[in-house]
Amino acid sequence: MSQLAALRQAASVSPENLPLQMLYAQACLDEFSFDEARTAFEKAAQLAPGDPGPKLGVARALYSMGRTSEAVIRTEAVTAQFPRHAPAWVLLARLALIEGSRDAANAHYRKAIELDGTAADPALEQELYIENGKPPQRAALSSSGATGFDTDDSAPHDDENPDTGGLGEFERPTIAFSDVGGMDSVKEEIRMKILYPLQNPDLFRAYGKKIGGGVLLYGPPGCGKTLLSRATAGEIKANFLAIGLHEILDMWVGNSEKNLHKIFELARDNAPTVLFFDEVDALAADRHDLRHSAQRTVINQFLAEMDGTNGTNDGLLILGATNAPWHIDAAFRRPGRFDRVLFVPPPDDEARAAVIEVMAKGKPVHNLDARALAKKTTDFSGADLKGVFDMTIERALAKAMKEGRIVPITTDDLIKTAKDVKPTARAWFESAKNYALYANQGGFYDDVLAYLGLKK
Repeated sequence: MSQLAALRQAASVSPENLPLQMLYAQACLDEFSFDEARTAFEKAAQLAPGDPGPKLGVARALYSMGRTSEAVIRTEAVTAQFPRHAPAWVLLARLALIEGSRDAANAHYRKAIELDGTAADPALEQELYIENGKPPQRAALSSSGATGFDTDDSAPHDDENPDTGGLGEFERPTIAFSDVGGMDSVKEEIRMKILYPLQNPDLFRAYGKKIGGGVLLYGPPGCGKTLLSRATAGEIKANFLAIGLHEILDMWVGNSEKNLHKIFELARDNAPTVLFFDEVDALAADRHDLRHSAQRTVINQFLAEMDGTNGTNDGLLILGATNAPWHIDAAFRRPGRFDRVLFVPPPDDEARAAVIEVMAKGKPVHNLDARALAKKTTDFSGADLKGVFDMTIERALAKAMKEGRIVPITTDDLIKTAKDVKPTARAWFESAKNYALYANQGGFYDDVLAYLGLKK
């Protein structure tokens, strides 16, 4: 049974499941079943009238069917109701260009980029700007205010603080795995894949294993993927270079590939380096979804860099983190690339207790019972636990201001607050469950099914 057929059957069985309906609708678009896609998106729009995604999906289906005028009306309605939804402005720009309104297309696209730089559409940019040479204003490529990459190869190099040419900043993390609560199995996988080879190079070479490689961390947001990546660098006292999308993506065709190559060259020149890509799905998107996009060349460049086609990756440790592994091109999971894919779930009881202990340090918490709070916060991520502490502290501060004294925080106060906080991971698992049940080729999501107690 094809993936579309499986999703069609699942959607018919669970017609009120919004994430599943959206998966089914997108699959219809991917397979050129435009009428079916429109119907599915309209069903999803009925389930979530306050969500712009399904409504924009209807417009995308109409656009794919060649019904441009109707697509314009639908898209304009989305921008009117959700004026900060950047993808709607991108589609409106493309529709305006099709209808010959280049000035309107320019204005709509500029609006989209101002709202969200990651909404960039390189193929559309080429049509809009290569001919007339009027690019939209983009945010700086680095937090230091640089508007591009330093191309001066003669810049001084400092071993303690390597020059990145405006590409963020090399770090030497001081935390190690012992500072990260729980996740023992994930830590051991990282040790075996990239830490032990670096610490025992001759032994691993004797077995034909290279030093370095890639690990993809996926799971719900706020569960410690970034922290674990920094701890990986701290464990071996390596350089750590965290890369954001804004430091790679560029509106000019070909520049994004150059930026990506320069990042890898910087990491190679300063090995051992842990090169960390957050939200890596945006750079490693499934090319099946990008048939006519210039972003396909960025993905191909990323694959070439991971393969070491443009330079040796010996001593280069590549970590990618994503909340949406289902959007990543399967080519990135082949040997030599992200060949270890690790599920990072919400912390278990023991790990939550450890996180709670750390968060309580330096705060007026009286007689903390971390285990009791951990038992009351099942499925809470580290970010959720921080939210519990922040809310409790705000309430204690309000009382302290009235009474003019420090009001201690108790375990009961924290448990009471926890009742008002909904675990953010649950929404993620709703989507992940559908992929794990209906699109689990090769057992990719077996860990998710095991966590949910659904593994056969």
